[in-house]
Amino acid sequence: MVSPKREIIILGIESSCDETSAAVLVNGTDLRSHVISSQIATHQRYGGVVPEIASREHILHIQPVVQQALDEAKVGFSDLSAIAVTYGPGLVGSLLVGVSGAKAMAYAAGIPLIGINHLEGHIYANFLHHQDLEFPFLALLVSGGHTHLIFFEAHGKYEVLGHTRDDAAGEALDKVARTLGLGYPGGPMIQKVAKDGDAQAFKFPRAMLEKDSLDFSFSGMKSAVLNALNSASMRGETLSVPDVAASFQQAVVDVLVRKALRAIDRTGAKTMLLAGGVAANTLLRETLEKELSKRSVRLVCPPPIFCTDNGAMIAVTGYYHYLAGDFSPWTLNAVPGLGLT
Repeated sequence: MVSPKREIIILGIESSCDETSAAVLVNGTDLRSHVISSQIATHQRYGGVVPEIASREHILHIQPVVQQALDEAKVGFSDLSAIAVTYGPGLVGSLLVGVSGAKAMAYAAGIPLIGINHLEGHIYANFLHHQDLEFPFLALLVSGGHTHLIFFEAHGKYEVLGHTRDDAAGEALDKVARTLGLGYPGGPMIQKVAKDGDAQAFKFPRAMLEKDSLDFSFSGMKSAVLNALNSASMRGETLSVPDVAASFQQAVVDVLVRKALRAIDRTGAKTMLLAGGVAANTLLRETLEKELSKRSVRLVCPPPIFCTDNGAMIAVTGYYHYLAGDFSPWTLNAVPGLGLT
């Protein structure tokens, strides 16, 4: 265990998908800098992330992004305690850019390298603004590629209670948004359009799976939307896009909330952390807050900027790994299919 008495400065690097980001965090709470170079505008014309283009963009931006983060924090490589970097899951080409860069920087500076699981990073983003968090707690991770319910007993000690068996919630939102012609990124577009729709207009299915299951399934829900659109087209009808968006968003949120409440009842947890890109969804936040308050359970959410991929969440996760002396070997490699174990 590393003593936390001296100043610990962590550089966090994130490049798992289409955001090149770096942040400098001091002693786990003082975020000195946070830089994000987004590729959204680049990929919008394709309706989604193109892996080859994403990796090339990371190559172009990783060095200036890291340098800007160091400059804004007024530190140099010699001041750093360690460099934390996402090594999975994600797009292999994108991950390799971050991992290779972090390894080179850490080796040259003579400081530890800390490989971070991207999913763990999303959950630990909550520690940036809620330093009073106490174990145990339940985490609902909802992103473009993952939907998990995880019970945390302590740092590094957790159990995955449920996960998606097919499409993740964010992935389903993106696919439906693309079908409705709303563009990319889909989740925020669905939420925007849904404000003008009737969430009760369509009765899309809510897949709850086996009795007491904490797993998720969103592919059937997505297929129901496509079937409704195709049936209407065959009849020569046009469905209300806001109504479809609102009804689908409501169905997704209903499943997420019901599973979360089931997990709360099973574990007895008094705190729930919401994490991942879909954690920025207003309906999800408000519904969870309402239902959890009835059970005297605290809901903790990061600010929207820290819900999406960012270097700050990698830095804060790296800080806790640093305290535990959990460093990575120089053979660290990208693991695109990395899971939570």
